[in-house]
Amino acid sequence: MTDPTDTVAAAPPLRIAHTFELRPAERAGARALMDAAFDGDFSDEDWDHGLGGVHAFVRAADGTFLAHGSVIQRRVLHRGRSYRVGYVEAVAVRPGLRRQGLGGRVMAALERVIDGAYDLGALSASDDGAPLYRARGWRLWEGTIGTLGPGGVVRLPDEEDSTYLRPVAGRPLPGGGGPSGVLVFDWREGDVL
Repeated sequence: MTDPTDTVAAAPPLRIAHTFELRPAERAGARALMDAAFDGDFSDEDWDHGLGGVHAFVRAADGTFLAHGSVIQRRVLHRGRSYRVGYVEAVAVRPGLRRQGLGGRVMAALERVIDGAYDLGALSASDDGAPLYRARGWRLWEGTIGTLGPGGVVRLPDEEDSTYLRPVAGRPLPGGGGPSGVLVFDWREGDVL
């Protein structure tokens, strides 16, 4: 295997594919990147959340995944309206290659998908990832976060300082001029956001 750090200067191509287009080796390679990037703290449920949408990824010449992210559709309720949201999942850059533009390339591709297909973008950022999203114009949601669970709306206070939205040109963010109120995300197994 070649050293993946040798390939960044050569600007390896970025590929965009829907989940159904990924070959088994590509799925396995992207999943392995998640384990490497998150030090084993990326569950099978977390991986499942990133499937069923559009993936953007960069691989080295030998096939090693250098960076990955996906955008999937979710529904979010806000003040009586349901929004079709492009939700960003499974964003990772191989350790040792961070802060070299790979994450930005992946996000640019995912943002094009969001801008063309959704009412807005949303994601839950780690402390390490938040600066990338803020620099790209994502805005921290300053209101309440919840989910529509089997028993009704459940508040998610732990997500209230890490949920970011991306406005799409010509479409206002929920809350009008500024993020406020309650965003209620659809329910899913594992970590809801």
